[in-house]
Amino acid sequence: MRELIQLTAPDLMLAALLILALVGLTARMKLAIGVQLTIAAVRTTVQLLLIGLVLKSIFSNAELHWVVLMSTVMLAVAAWEILARQKRKLRGWWGFGISAFSMFISSFLITVLALVFVVRPDPWYTPQYTIPLLGMLLGNTMNGIALGMDRLVQTAWQQRSVIEQRLMLGQTAIEAIRDIRTDSMRAGMIPIINSMATAGIVSLPGMMTGQILAGSPPVEAVKYQILIMFLVTAGTGFGVITVLHLISHRMFDTRERLRFDKLLRTPQD
Repeated sequence: MRELIQLTAPDLMLAALLILALVGLTARMKLAIGVQLTIAAVRTTVQLLLIGLVLKSIFSNAELHWVVLMSTVMLAVAAWEILARQKRKLRGWWGFGISAFSMFISSFLITVLALVFVVRPDPWYTPQYTIPLLGMLLGNTMNGIALGMDRLVQTAWQQRSVIEQRLMLGQTAIEAIRDIRTDSMRAGMIPIINSMATAGIVSLPGMMTGQILAGSPPVEAVKYQILIMFLVTAGTGFGVITVLHLISHRMFDTRERLRFDKLLRTPQD
């Protein structure tokens, strides 16, 4: 196997020119997303460069407390990003708590199980395995949870009169929103199901591509990618189920009355 080809700053600048070209095109078409694209590109560059320095330090000092600290920061940021992408914002710290708990179920627990029972590095928290696995799980499950949460809250808000009519007809709270929860679950799972269905035919997933570029045998890279796909799918499913369950119960009071004032922010918030 050949050694990994090193990229230089001019190489990255050539790739950045594509983003600048896209920003110019969107500005010409008056699509009003040029600023967002520019900020996202700058954030990507700065954040990845910083995380590269942080990971270099953590890898050279493989202590459990540093791995836990890094993982906690990643979880908190992922939970915050889920809330930031919601059209209708959840109320207060409860919203952040439900988001963080769902990410903990979908990513932290799945990562620990994979490290202890499947990958089995020594020690089990070896940062070269722990942080990349957790990062891939957080990044992918975050999308599914955000989509499921947004679909549930938005659809329930739009159909609140229908839900209230079902409650008056004698249905329980869960029965009144069962079809909305089903649709929200489907929305949250569609991206990862599509990724699984097209992996190896339409696309070569990121981890597999990275390992091959780094010189790993293709068959070994495929094994790791299959593991990641299964972990991400399971994590996304568990995470979406958790967030839908918690939000569904939060929508109603103890007498099973629809109460969006308990769930959503008001203009004064």
